[in-house]
Amino acid sequence: MSIDPSKVGLEGEPRDRAWDSKDCLLYAVGVGCGTDELEFATEKDQKVLPTFAVVIGGGGVPLNKIGDFNFAMLVHGEQAIYFEKPIPTDGIITSQGKIVEIWDKGSGAVIVTESNSIDKKTGELIFKTRSSVFLRGEGGFGGDRGPKAEKFDPGRAPDKQITYKTREDQALTYRLSGDRNPLHSDPEFAKRGGFDRPILHGLCTYGFTGRALLNSYCKGQPEKFKAIEGRFSKPVMPGDELTISMWQEGNNVLFQTKTQDDVVVIDNGLFKFED
Repeated sequence: MSIDPSKVGLEGEPRDRAWDSKDCLLYAVGVGCGTDELEFATEKDQKVLPTFAVVIGGGGVPLNKIGDFNFAMLVHGEQAIYFEKPIPTDGIITSQGKIVEIWDKGSGAVIVTESNSIDKKTGELIFKTRSSVFLRGEGGFGGDRGPKAEKFDPGRAPDKQITYKTREDQALTYRLSGDRNPLHSDPEFAKRGGFDRPILHGLCTYGFTGRALLNSYCKGQPEKFKAIEGRFSKPVMPGDELTISMWQEGNNVLFQTKTQDDVVVIDNGLFKFED
């Protein structure tokens, strides 16, 4: 059975996810926090990076119900998070997701999902996620092609820029937050995938980008961080430098992340914050 476009609207089963202070600290170090961001990297007055949502949330999505496909051919396309409340340093959330779009791109299929994450103790919504994946080789089923990506062009020089240097072993730390895909750790596996060496997780790059936005527009205060959207465009290698360029328009910020070689790795970024 190929991809079934009639599965749009299908909801998954609720899934619980617990975490604690140590999980938050490990994630923070995994996306580059150090001695200049101790409120995220130590227990003293601890805060949680908003992008930690990609580790604990997004569950309950019925990807296994849309048809038969090879998960090794799945590529993360876009990721968005929308916040109602800051993430606490420990807790349990219940996430339930659904399939919201299935697009036929010819060379592959795009599956768009959404998931709500609710505090199991209080019943309050903490955040929502929206994600798209590209399934290589699964197109041609006769579905709608979906919208075409807009060209990113703010029309002026960036208002702010921050550059972070990733470590050569960055992926080995980040994978301890849950994504153990050997593409990010095993040189032989990476070569079979067409890479000279293991690549950095796209969501690790996303975390570095979120830190830049948090520090530039929220003064490091997660409660002011309201939404982040971005499209993954190219892989990052551990050890690369990441430059996040930002263009402010009121309480919205357009952003783009590039490597030291001027390669765009996160495109069409939109960030929303609260004063």
